Amino acid sequence: MDSFTNAGFSFEVSDTPAAGDGGAGDGGAGQVAVLLHGFPEDRHSWDGVVPALAAAGYRVLAPDQRGYSPGARPAARSAYTLPRLAEDVLALADAAGAERFHLVGHDWGAGLAWYVAATHPDRLISLTSLSVPHPAAFSKAVTSSDQAARSWYMAAFQVPWVPELVLSRGRGEAMRNLLIRARLDPDSAARYAARAAVPGAMRGPLNWYRALPLGLREHIGRVKVPTLFVWSDGDRFVTRTAADLCRRYVTGPYRFEVFEGASHWLPEEVPERVAAALLEHFASAPGAGPADGAGTTHGAGTTDGA
Repeated sequence: MDSFTNAGFSFEVSDTPAAGDGGAGDGGAGQVAVLLHGFPEDRHSWDGVVPALAAAGYRVLAPDQRGYSPGARPAARSAYTLPRLAEDVLALADAAGAERFHLVGHDWGAGLAWYVAATHPDRLISLTSLSVPHPAAFSKAVTSSDQAARSWYMAAFQVPWVPELVLSRGRGEAMRNLLIRARLDPDSAARYAARAAVPGAMRGPLNWYRALPLGLREHIGRVKVPTLFVWSDGDRFVTRTAADLCRRYVTGPYRFEVFEGASHWLPEEVPERVAAALLEHFASAPGAGPADGAGTTHGAGTTDGA
């Protein structure tokens, strides 16, 4: 499978079969892992992580999300609310024949993953969030730490058209420089910045931020599926306060890991560490294993691996 559809939109997806599988389109021999990228990334942000997961027996699906796939770029910001974005994730799983799956997200992909886990726990075997805590923890940190100052760009992105013009300046060179200053590697920064140079290509990604005010009354409940949250002490965008608050919003098995010395860009910077953490978490989910596609739910309780 190299694409899937939802709500009239077409999404590109990297579909990597489990080791020993006869092909990506025949259902896979192992469980399914869905990897959601963040801003301003794309599915290739996971390229360094995917091989280890596939070698361990997992079928891995990494989509270009709404606003990023050329065939899925609605103009209205209302098309980028969490319920609409979650429908895309579930449509991908349905297209792959995955009744239940492991869900992994980084940055904005993590924010979406928290929402899916809270609203559709029956579909998940496990949740892994990289860099971004539960949205309620993030919101609380805004009023109790310097999180608001670190998130200044979220307010700046609400302005129509100006962010697109700024980020596309110099054929994307402005975005490239900003990403490198935020410790993203130059090759990845250049790849993501190339999108900014394409007319109209940044409106969709920025609409993820512009849709935030539309969901202010949306309550995202506690998560009961087995959860791993990974935060890095070199993250310039998310505070330790926000990370520590996260455990309050998980009622199922919970593990918090700190990647010391790493930046915000975990999939690109430390893919081997990310893959190792994912494999350990996947295997620990009740009833989980590469050859077991069902899994079972687990009683409430938390553990903290920090």
